[in-house]
Amino acid sequence: MSAAIQIVENRIDSTPSEAEQLGAEITELCSYLYAAEARLLALIRQFDENEYWAEQGLCSCAHWLNFKCGIGMNAAREKVRVAHALAKLPKINEAMASGKLSYSKVRAMTRIADESNEDYLMMIAEHGTAHHVEKLVAKIRTAKRLQDAEIANAQYNNREVTHYYHHDGCLVIKARLPAEQGALIVKALEMAMDKDFAESELPIDDQEPTPIAARRADALAEIAETYMNNNESSGSTADRYQVVVHVDGGDSNLEDGPHVTAETSRRIGCDSSIVAIAEDKNCEPMSIGRRSRSIPPPMRRVLRARDQGCRFPGCTNTRFVDGHHIKHWADGGETSLDNLVMLCRHHHHLVHEGGFICEKSADGNVHFRDQREQPLHFSPQMPGVAANDDVQQWMDREFFEAIIDSESCTAKWYAGERMDWNAAVENQSRNRA
Repeated sequence: MSAAIQIVENRIDSTPSEAEQLGAEITELCSYLYAAEARLLALIRQFDENEYWAEQGLCSCAHWLNFKCGIGMNAAREKVRVAHALAKLPKINEAMASGKLSYSKVRAMTRIADESNEDYLMMIAEHGTAHHVEKLVAKIRTAKRLQDAEIANAQYNNREVTHYYHHDGCLVIKARLPAEQGALIVKALEMAMDKDFAESELPIDDQEPTPIAARRADALAEIAETYMNNNESSGSTADRYQVVVHVDGGDSNLEDGPHVTAETSRRIGCDSSIVAIAEDKNCEPMSIGRRSRSIPPPMRRVLRARDQGCRFPGCTNTRFVDGHHIKHWADGGETSLDNLVMLCRHHHHLVHEGGFICEKSADGNVHFRDQREQPLHFSPQMPGVAANDDVQQWMDREFFEAIIDSESCTAKWYAGERMDWNAAVENQSRNRA
């Protein structure tokens, strides 16, 4: 017995064990990482708000993060979403910047947080683990969905889709759909955007605002094209659904629709079925040529096998891609593999109407340049952390004003306690009311 007491006394009097020292170093380092993550999110928000990613022809800030920072597309979209959400949540943002909240907690909180429940969620995050926060958020969202049955019935009764041409020539489509129909439409849009986005588990209301909306517009056109090319939907009735562009000299316009630019006509003519119709001075058809496809199917298959998707730098799109004539056929360019390159719809638009340049060098390589005629692979080198600088010293210097230690991010939850989930959800609901 005395030996056991002696061992306990030695443990009490001894210095922290190696496990305790290592654990303290890990938690302190995590707090620094959370503070650095908060700064990263602030920079991402600024970068996205100014749309600097568009200068390199990329579709969104998430694509830029994927291309430049090696972040997976789903994770990149989440970072952009969280970055924008934190702009309206100053308390959560401050807590993360001081190393008290992890990215996992903040990511979950920003799914439901607003000024009415920010304090309540902060309390839960401070005292609970990331598991507690994520599970509570999931339960709150479930409870909210169960209370929306009456709203769902109203959505079904008020469903509608309308469209009209705006005075600037754009087609405006407005839709009100029940939740389940809306989810079906959104899923189809996601599948048309790219494979990674289709596999994303992000809720609908978590999607990025402006960049994703623009890509959804492209996806809607792709869905329409896919439906029209379906064997069951095409056939003898296909001509009824063709989109016809009338070109008269330098003027182009959609049939029964507004004017489109000549460059748009050139882009459409890059990779589509073409029927030449000769008209007299009264616009009456004189002769109709046979339909021909700019890129024959066998050549298209070889082109797809060679390029395996969009060739634009940083683009990962492998579906819904067009064959682009590097030297346009209207300028004498041949429809040959040497003069063709695969581009997704977004980058095909940039090359024709966006001021970007696609060209082929003497060595046979395809190069792209932006509106400033700078090669897209050009990126000025920015100063980084000195090679001989210790990581801990660098973080201490960067966050010297923050009071960060091994207890900064540690949850105040005590092992063995159980959270009353029903009470937690009810408290959150009362706070919002």
